[in-house]
Amino acid sequence: MPAVTVEDTTTLPRVPLPAPRTVRRRTRSVTTAPSGFEGEGFPVRRAFAGVDLRDLDPFLHMDQMGEVEYAPGEPKGTSWHPHRGFETVTYIIDGTFEHADSHGGGGTISNGDTQWMTAGGGVLHIERPPEHLVASGGLFHGLQLWVNLPRAQKWVEPRYQDLRADASVLLASADAGAFLRVIAGDVAGHRGPGSTYTPMAMVHATVSPGATLDLPWDPSFNALVYVLSGAGSVGIDAAPVRTGQLAVLGPGDTVTVRGAVHQESRTPALDVVVLGGRPIREPVAMYGPFVMNTRQEVVDAFDDFRAGRLGSVPALRVPHDSVRGETGQ
Repeated sequence: MPAVTVEDTTTLPRVPLPAPRTVRRRTRSVTTAPSGFEGEGFPVRRAFAGVDLRDLDPFLHMDQMGEVEYAPGEPKGTSWHPHRGFETVTYIIDGTFEHADSHGGGGTISNGDTQWMTAGGGVLHIERPPEHLVASGGLFHGLQLWVNLPRAQKWVEPRYQDLRADASVLLASADAGAFLRVIAGDVAGHRGPGSTYTPMAMVHATVSPGATLDLPWDPSFNALVYVLSGAGSVGIDAAPVRTGQLAVLGPGDTVTVRGAVHQESRTPALDVVVLGGRPIREPVAMYGPFVMNTRQEVVDAFDDFRAGRLGSVPALRVPHDSVRGETGQ
């Protein structure tokens, strides 16, 4: 799991130890992500399955894509499909993905890069492995997160942010036992590169065996910890977690993550993504690729898509025979 790495975490800025009387968050639930397939058939874990949307707010959906070692000819992506009413965040840990959309956004992302697409009032887009990866096969691993937009911003102009790996803010825990990559939001006064409509934070942390990460966390945000790989515990109550599990935490000022002393040989440390945002607390009507506030707005979105009002596929970016409204990314 390379993403962004450093040889010596002791050279990085440190996250301070919690202040006296800090309220460390307690674990409310731990769920295990079921496995499935997305797009044209790439394997995913549905990270938020079985969790109430009120606990996730402002987040909606997250897939862990892979980790999978593709044989030549096996890598898969998605066909062209629409979105409206939210943002997609695709974080690539291993491998390479290409993106293109009807609003002119697009690019190639690989180890540690992030693409942030604001669908807003509506956009068509596609994600796929590049031709050379399809030909050669290889390792692929990443995340895609859906972030809701509040009612007042669901119709904003679509935009695309290309966040290179070297733009992530790199930090270490107080004793340098944990390595943090801040993708978005403010962590201990250090702000990640992602520009968000909904106040939020996203951090990829690698916690060494036996180490403890006490991460300052905005008390107005919710807090979610998803385990990419490894084993450990979460919360002041030390609830055990392992690969493919999501912990939902209660209120407080600090998120606590501990790496188990003994890890499997293929996962030498605990890797987690810590997410949090300010809840929007508005009605959510979500069906397939559209996230609105009412059922009628979802119906209208499908009508607009069928009528071609969500954009058109660029002539030079049509690797598939058709455009269809899928339920996935």
